[in-house]
Amino acid sequence: MAKTYDLSDDSVTVVVGSGAGGGTLSNELAQKGIDVVCLEAGGRLSLADIVNDPPAMHGKLTWLDKRLGAPVGLLCKTVGGTTMRWTAIALRIQEHEFKALSTYGKLDDTTLIDWPLTLEELAPYYDKAEDKMGVTGTHGIPPSFETNNYKVLKAGGKRVGYKEITSERTAINSVARDGRPACQQIGFCVSGCAIGAKWSTLYTEIPKAEQTDHFELRTGAMVLKINHDDSGKVTSVVYVDSDGNRQEQKARAVCVAGNVVETTRLLHNSSSGMFPDGLGNTSGHLGRNYMRHMTHISYAIMPKPVNFHRGTRISGLIMDERHNKPERGFAGGYFIETGAADPYSVSAMINGWGEETGDFMDNYTNLAGVFITGEDPSEARNRIRFHDTEKDGYGLPVPILDYKMHPNTVAMREHSIEKSRDIFESLGARRFIATGGGAGCHNMGVARMSENPDDGVTNRWGRVHDIPNLFVSDGSVFSSSGAGNPTLTIVSLAIRQADHIAESMAKKEL
Repeated sequence: MAKTYDLSDDSVTVVVGSGAGGGTLSNELAQKGIDVVCLEAGGRLSLADIVNDPPAMHGKLTWLDKRLGAPVGLLCKTVGGTTMRWTAIALRIQEHEFKALSTYGKLDDTTLIDWPLTLEELAPYYDKAEDKMGVTGTHGIPPSFETNNYKVLKAGGKRVGYKEITSERTAINSVARDGRPACQQIGFCVSGCAIGAKWSTLYTEIPKAEQTDHFELRTGAMVLKINHDDSGKVTSVVYVDSDGNRQEQKARAVCVAGNVVETTRLLHNSSSGMFPDGLGNTSGHLGRNYMRHMTHISYAIMPKPVNFHRGTRISGLIMDERHNKPERGFAGGYFIETGAADPYSVSAMINGWGEETGDFMDNYTNLAGVFITGEDPSEARNRIRFHDTEKDGYGLPVPILDYKMHPNTVAMREHSIEKSRDIFESLGARRFIATGGGAGCHNMGVARMSENPDDGVTNRWGRVHDIPNLFVSDGSVFSSSGAGNPTLTIVSLAIRQADHIAESMAKKEL
């Protein structure tokens, strides 16, 4: 029988969100004997609900509530969060990327800072996360299967002189492991993985937490506000349950992991006389310093069939461009990863129907593709704010996303497009196109860690600077974006945060 906690039980830790950060943190705390109530706004799918049909799964997975301004990407409203949709590339932030300000200097119009922790400090947690997630090429796990799309990338990459090419660093089982089967190369990984080979907190962390007798998951629980006492410590979380009733769960500590939009909105909406601009916003940085990575997806029509829809969406990558080489005309670096998509998504990304789109769709079986992800510098102007009067169905202000690419990001993008073109044309590609490519699919910043409270929202443990029992547990805490996909770092930070919370509780400091 599932564990349940009383609403008046103030000994529980409330975790808001069940994705990479919240789901992992919930399990790690529960495994340590700490009682956890996890509040998830979406519902819970089973493997039987997952189908290899991207348009159908879009409706089942996506957070479809109204957003204004720049597109924020495909956020998820379901148990597992964006670990249901992610492509499972699991990369560490590089040593120099933890020191963005020290490495790149004061880039014009940026708000760069160094992380208040180092790669050396996070490395043991990266190890734990990789082992937990089953990242290929680590801990004795075999590399991922070399799909045709990867073979094109590998062959073209070698022709243009790249050396660091690998089919490792993917959190999709290459062999059966941890109760999950090996990948069957059936494609459409962003539909949720119909067999459960891809690591997702829906398949892993949540079920394991439920086995501990220290965990309760409440689905359909839309959190509205966090309350605090006269000393500034948080005391409870107010949410609307699946029946539409308003509830208040008492708490010993609260950990927010709603992805950048909902994390910002919840902290903003929890303003009070003591915190008039929102919880954690004493510095004025809440919602600011939003980063989303430089991304694009490029497709090429190859001379022969590739069938890139068969196999994992991202099955390998080129790492040569990840280094900081200012002589290229920009700071930071990027990764070149295989990128495949279903026909529906390809046509949508090529922008409508016309001669060019028709050519690509007529030659769908001959398409090869890459996905590029690169470092995006923090800027105060790139932020999440809220409409003055427009409200959603819960009475919450509608979010507005302000985002504009920094000139450094633009220069990096142009460089990566030309390198992508070189890879495909070296193999005789007939046609090449670079698309917008998933705006905001990697969301970071808005509640960043900082050594100096005036520079951010949270400290080196993800604890809000001026509230001792309030934590942020998702990509919002990133001090810089790094070049690589962020999920491995989110999971690593969650494991580390769980250790810190448990130690603080043991010492009666929390």
